[in-house]
Amino acid sequence: MQTLQELGEAVAARRKLLGLKQGDVASKAGITPESLSRFERGRTAEFGSRKLLAVLAVLGAELDVMAQGQSGNLDQLRRERAQAVTGPTRGSIGNSGPGTR
Repeated sequence: MQTLQELGEAVAARRKLLGLKQGDVASKAGITPESLSRFERGRTAEFGSRKLLAVLAVLGAELDVMAQGQSGNLDQLRRERAQAVTGPTRGSIGNSGPGTR
């Protein structure tokens, strides 16, 4: 996830998966239902870390921070597939085919 909107959509998906209503989650997290609704729909410029962590706790979820690209993405998959089809480029690391030193 790279945007607040994507994070809000993920929270909404988790909430729905658990069969919880926005009002119930908001109440348990100590925020207004309107605030949670705007966050889930990507209609807010900010959503504080305390609010986010409270909502995640209600949903039994946690925030995991990792370097970009570590979780895999479509671009990485395309590069891997292209390399599998064409083979490694000449002189690349790990290339031990004929004609390399």
